[in-house]
This record gives sequence, C-alpha cells and structure tokens, in this order.
Amino acid sequence: MWFETTNFALMKLPVTYKSAEEALSVIQSGNRVYVHGSAQTPTYLLKALAKHAYRLKNVELVSITVYGDLQLDKPEYDGIFHFNSFFVSTSLRQSVNDGRADYVPIFLSEIPELFKQNILPLDVALVQVSPPDAHGYCSLGISVDIARSAVNTAKHIIAQVNPQVPRTHGDGMIHNSRFHSMVYCDEPLYEANYSEKVTEKELKIGENVASLIDDRCTLQMGIGSIPDAVLRCLTTHKDLGVHTEMCSDGIIDLVEKNVINNRYKKIHPNKTVTAFALGSRRLYDYLDDNPSFNFLDIDYVNDPHIIRRNNKMIAINSAIEIDITGQVCADSIGTYQYSGVGGQMDFMRGAAVSEGGKPIIALPSRTAKGLSRIVPILKPGAGVVTTRAHVHYVVTEYGIAYLFGRNFRQRAQSLIDIAHPDDREYLEKTCHERFKEFRPSLFSLAGNSENGKP
Repeated sequence: MWFETTNFALMKLPVTYKSAEEALSVIQSGNRVYVHGSAQTPTYLLKALAKHAYRLKNVELVSITVYGDLQLDKPEYDGIFHFNSFFVSTSLRQSVNDGRADYVPIFLSEIPELFKQNILPLDVALVQVSPPDAHGYCSLGISVDIARSAVNTAKHIIAQVNPQVPRTHGDGMIHNSRFHSMVYCDEPLYEANYSEKVTEKELKIGENVASLIDDRCTLQMGIGSIPDAVLRCLTTHKDLGVHTEMCSDGIIDLVEKNVINNRYKKIHPNKTVTAFALGSRRLYDYLDDNPSFNFLDIDYVNDPHIIRRNNKMIAINSAIEIDITGQVCADSIGTYQYSGVGGQMDFMRGAAVSEGGKPIIALPSRTAKGLSRIVPILKPGAGVVTTRAHVHYVVTEYGIAYLFGRNFRQRAQSLIDIAHPDDREYLEKTCHERFKEFRPSLFSLAGNSENGKP
C-alpha cells in the first residue's frame, strides 16, 4: 500500500484551474500518456486533446478499461494517437481488432511494475478526481487500481476535477499540489448495470456457485452479470468478507443485510477491500465517503501472496469457453480480442492456495447463439488465461465439475456432465476419438455432487 507524506505548508495553497487547452499543451509528440480508466475515464480531457492533433504525432495512450466515446481511437487520428491497452473494453474493442490500437497481455497485478521499472515510463498522466477537501486532498474515486502507480511515476500529472467523483478511502488520496494542472468539469461518470442483465440461467449458475460458499468465506467477484447473480443467491449466508479487484451494485444489499461484514477476514478485517468499482449511480453514492470500503493499489489487492492470507478465499470468474481438458479462454473469441487477462489468474491462484479456498470458473453452458461453451478444443488463436493446471471448479446452470487432481478422461466426463444436454453426445464422440477408449462409467467420479468434490 502507498502512504502520502503530508506537507502542511502546501495545504493552504489556493486551487487554480486551467482550461483544458492550456493544461494539455504540455503533451508533445512521442509522449506516452496514461489515461485513467473504468468509470473514471476522463473523456472531457480526451475530447479536448483531439483539438491538439494538428501539432502532434505518435502519442501513445496507455490504459486498462476505458469507457465512453474516446474519439482519439478513430481512423482520422492514425499516426497521431495510438492506444496501447492492458485490457480491451467495449470502447476499444473494434479499434484493437481493426489494428488501430494494441493490446498488452499482462496480469493486472503486474501492470504497476511497467511504470515503476521504466519498462513503460510515463510522460503524462490524465486522471479524474474529486474536488479538493478542506485539507487540499483529492480522491482518485472509484478507480484506484493502476492509477495510483501512474500518478506516482508520471513526470507530469493533469487532473480532471469533477464534483460527481465519489471520495473513497484508501490509497487514492492525492494532495492537489501534486497536480501540475487542474481542469474543472461537471459531468456524470460512466455507469453499468449488470443486475438488469441477469437471466434465469445465470440465477441457476448463481445458486450452484452459492452452494460452494460457506459462512465466513471471503469473496472475489469478477465483472459481469454472473457475479451479480451469485450475490443475489447469498442472502442467507453469514459473516462473509470481500477482497476483490472490483465491486458492483450487487454488494450493497448484502452489506446492508449484514451478510457481508468482513468480521472474520484475516487481513483488513471490517473492511471491504477493492481496487475499483463499476455500476450505477446508486453504487457511486453508496461508496462516497464510506469508511467501510478501502480502495487500494492493484499491486497489493491482486497480489496472490496477499490474497491467500484470507482463509476460505472464494474467487468467482467467468470465461468465453473451456475445453474438455480444462483450459480456460477468457479474453478472446478465436483471434478476435474481446477483453483481457485482467485479474483472473491473480485470484484463481490466490484462492487455490488459501486455506479452504476455492477458485471457481462460472459460465453458461451455451452462448447466446446456441453454441456450446464447453468444447473439444479451443478456437484457433484463442488465448488461455487460466491453465488447466489451475482450474479446480467449473460451474454451469447444469451443475458443478471438480477438476483438481483429475486426469484428462475424468475431466472430460465431468465437464460433459455440466454441458448443455443437447451437446453431450457430440462431446462424448470427440472424447472417444481423442482418448481412444472413453467409457464414461469407468472414468467418471462422483464429482458433480453438491460441494463439487468426489
């Protein structure tokens, strides 16, 4: 974690705002510029930066998830601005796959090292923060993650100051004297409501995952509607904790019902630990000045050695597809780059080595187009995010497969058992072709029981 030394002499300095045009004039051709991500994406500054295109070329923009209309990724800015992203979000997906932007596969926990070790040294950081408080401190709001390290290492920091940014507790406090320029704007943060997307199928997945979670477990939830579905199914649990890279709206009701109270966590007891949040305005208002939430640097939150210190750590992540040996593709559809490595492996490994921990991959048995997500082989070009050696539990709406310690044939049968019924005959045929002699009665273990273990 990072702590800032207070200089009381600086606290009384008056706050001076500049125009975006003036603040961004410091950016030069060939610079590498960090762009704050998630709901904190500083789109006001990015749109203003487009007006500097006439004098710039080869400006590299680095980020994780960014949202909204970025403008700078459009074809007319080729050769002027170039996104080099650590995670492919909706706003950049087409640009990456069209070749106008690039993707860096990397564990979320390791991104700060790129800045600290000058592998990707930052010339400028563009961040969005809350207005200064009475002591002159601004907050990085609901996206501390890699922004803390970016601010610590960038040569020049430009802050988009927005009164709609929540003030969060933890590593995100920065004195306004650290900013070289401050630009004021008042605009809503990006919102995403995963609860609205939860289907009956996902609720069934949520029920199956919930059956693996005991009282006093500590949770990590990935992004999307499945984690929200899981949270809906935990209302009768007791004394849960949270140590996660991100949180969304689903957490609020469980906190208010005292289901999540963090009472029995080994580290940061009584605190929900996260690195960023993404959800509705209701969530952002709930997090504003809420001392029960700690927003911390991603190289701490996602460190598997830190994660494992929480007993009964439960990691819940999703996937695009999984093959019959347990290889998990979570970031691409064949060669089409869909998202990123993110923090899945950080938490899958951390949970696996936690005392009583459970790493879980949860996914629907089929895609929206009716194609099986459990496949004989991954699509050509698909990226393996979680290896088959790391996978323990796989959950669909049809049950739970426990793969840890199982051979290929046993894994295949366990996964076939939780595939869509209409896909099982084909999967068994391909298993017979691959493994020569594939007799389910010999190679299956009683592993799709309530707790997923034989």
